[in-house]
Parts: sequence; C-alpha cells; structure tokens
Amino acid sequence: QAVAKRLHNGEQSVLFLNRRGYAPVLACGHCGWIGGCPRCSVNLVVHLSNRLMRCHHCGIQTTIPRACPQCGNLDLAPLGRGTQRLEQEVNERFPSARVLRIDSDSAGGRLKSLMAEAHSGNADILIGTQILAKGHHFEKVTLVGVLNADAGLFAADYRAPERLFAQLQQVAGRAGRAELPGEVLIQTRYPTHPLYAALQKQDYESYARELLAQRRDAGFPPYMHEAALRAQATSMRDAMEFLNSAVSMAAGLSNSESITIYDAAPATLQKLAGMERAQVVIQSRSRPELQNL
Repeated sequence: QAVAKRLHNGEQSVLFLNRRGYAPVLACGHCGWIGGCPRCSVNLVVHLSNRLMRCHHCGIQTTIPRACPQCGNLDLAPLGRGTQRLEQEVNERFPSARVLRIDSDSAGGRLKSLMAEAHSGNADILIGTQILAKGHHFEKVTLVGVLNADAGLFAADYRAPERLFAQLQQVAGRAGRAELPGEVLIQTRYPTHPLYAALQKQDYESYARELLAQRRDAGFPPYMHEAALRAQATSMRDAMEFLNSAVSMAAGLSNSESITIYDAAPATLQKLAGMERAQVVIQSRSRPELQNL
C-alpha cells in the first residue's frame, strides 16, 4: 500500500534486501536434498535469470539441475528471497512501474549508469542491497522498505546487531532527504526488540549502552581483549594438529592467570574454497600480556 501510494504521487520507493540472487537455496521437498557448495560450508544461491547456482564465497557456479541429484524428484523449490526474486514479485504486483534493481549482479561494470538512472527519477521503485544504502542522495525517494531485517539479530558474531543498527540507520537515511517527508517500514518478526526500539527513536547512545552492558556481562570486548590464531589446510585434522601444538606451546609460555586460551575449534565458516578452517581464541584483560603471548 505504501509503494502504491508513492507511485500515485510520482515519488520513488527503495526496497532494501541485503541478499542478492533469486533465492538463498534450492531444495528438494521429497528427500530433503539442498544445493550446497562442494568447496564451502554454505549453500549455493539460485540465480534464476541465467539458470545458475552460485557460491557467493568462492565463486563456483553450476547450472540449476532439472531434477534432484539425490532422488530424481522434478519438483525442486527455491527457498527464501533474494533481490532477483523480489524484482520479479514487484514487477508482477506493479506492472506499470519502472523497476530498477541495483546489486553487484546487475551492476557489473555499469554501476555509475544505474545510479545515474536512479538519481534522474526515471525509476519508480529501486530494489537493491547495501550498494543502495551508502550515502546516495535520491531527492524523490520518500519510502524505504527493509525486507527480512532480522537476519543480523541472531548471527554468530556478537558484533552483528551493532552492524545491523548502523546499516538500517544508513538505509533509512535514503528517505525524505529533500523537501518531501520520508517514511521507513521494516519487516520484522520481533518488533519489540531493543534494536528496533532504538532505531525508531534514532537513539544510538541508549542502544550502545545496552550492548556494552551485554558485552561486560559476557566478557567480550571492550571489557576483554581478544586474539585469534587461525589455520587452514586441505584437511581439518592438519589444521587442528597445528593449532593444538600451538595451544600446548602457549600454555608453557604463559603463567598469567589473566589469560584464557580456549580449545581449538572449527571456524564458523568451516570450509572455504576447498580449505578446512579452524581457530583458537585467546582472551585477556591485559592487552600487553596478550600481545606478549
């Protein structure tokens, strides 16, 4: 309804979805097969426009299979939504609107021309990833819609909510930059989350205080200093053997009770471009002692 209102008024809308491609994963509903990358611990992203599945980490790509490689089922389904799928849905919903998608797939070497078209006001609806969020001044944009914003709330990295707040604040700033008032709509399953409450009030300081309190209780920086020793090898066994020998050496070098050396463990993204990855995390309240170790 908000987009339809802008179309009626001759204003522009921005739909922000920080996931390119058509869908994050292709799956078989019969046997549960999922199209994964053979070189990384991630799923291949469906790019329907050129009938490809592509890894956004190592770049490997393959054609979309006609049937499930595991059970032969012909009914494979793309799950989730990327900017290409959003563009398709928006074109179906607003067939007379001029829709412009701006992401690293569509831009290629023509980002400057796409941005010029967006700034000219020739496009009614701009769809894009964080490329759209960074400091652009669209005078006719009065609506920003953020889709699937919750992904950053529950990431493995404890810094993810802080980055999500900054990203949403940045993309929200695309609306109402000229004389026309702006509106920002965020799609979320958690409307009472402190991040969104702070964003509504444009109150970064109170949210920062809350994050700092959480990090103090959890023993995370800036109340604790951290270092990570990372290793990668063609086999996880080799990476872990290297790190375990380093842990043994570190234990002999450090007599300080202020230093905590955790066990070697696989990285969050365990496999990248065919290499197995692991790490050891070391924490200390004393930066000099940590650096010395």
